[in-house]
Amino acid sequence: MLSEEVKTAYDNFYTNNDVAWRMLGAKYKAQNVVTVCKDLDPKKVLEVGAGDGSILHFLNEWNFAPELYALEIAQSGVDLINERKLNKLVSANTFDGYKIPFADDTFDLVILAHVLEHVEHERVLIRELKRVAKYIVIEVPKDYRFGVDKRMKHFLDYGHINMYTPTSLRFLLQSEGLEILADKVSMTAPETVKFNEFINRKRPNNFATNLKIELEYRIKFTLGKMLGTKKQEQFANAYTVLTKKSDQTLQIF
Repeated sequence: MLSEEVKTAYDNFYTNNDVAWRMLGAKYKAQNVVTVCKDLDPKKVLEVGAGDGSILHFLNEWNFAPELYALEIAQSGVDLINERKLNKLVSANTFDGYKIPFADDTFDLVILAHVLEHVEHERVLIRELKRVAKYIVIEVPKDYRFGVDKRMKHFLDYGHINMYTPTSLRFLLQSEGLEILADKVSMTAPETVKFNEFINRKRPNNFATNLKIELEYRIKFTLGKMLGTKKQEQFANAYTVLTKKSDQTLQIF
């Protein structure tokens, strides 16, 4: 169970006035979910760690599933989700960060987007996701990259206590008896980078900086297409994976 200090920290996070920033990021996260789930037709979908409901907003708007559910550790997040009045939202509730208050196999799909990097006992949470749904989508930021040692404080300030590569996340999920069905690496879109530079960081908005952001994205995207999966994973800022319960039984000795 999460401590009261952690819950308070996340309650304060969702009272900050950065709605536009969260919505911009959520649009791309929701697109990644839809992409890896293109062969599914889920009826009941639960988002765990739903934050302020930004991702659910887009899934609701795009008719991703007829029934949407949300769990979040922060009451302020739940309040914001309910304020959205999403017509497909069945319920939004708080939980303790680990124990999901639903029966086995309640859902067709569970979504965990940019949550696992914050979780102290990641395997405990993964087992709960697996208990309540056949399919699981997990997206994590790809923090582990060149120069990571110099950015430790940055990640810790954001509450990231775990780091993943696509390989390490695949291993973690498969070691928990999950079969990988589809995956996707993604780079941060230029409009998101520009928002962060010009709005969040208040840097001068000029032609040169805009051109640099656009060119960097296009060069990395093109090189990734030319050089294959490993290069795409190297350039990626996030990794999204769809899994299902494996028929194989996990044995731990």
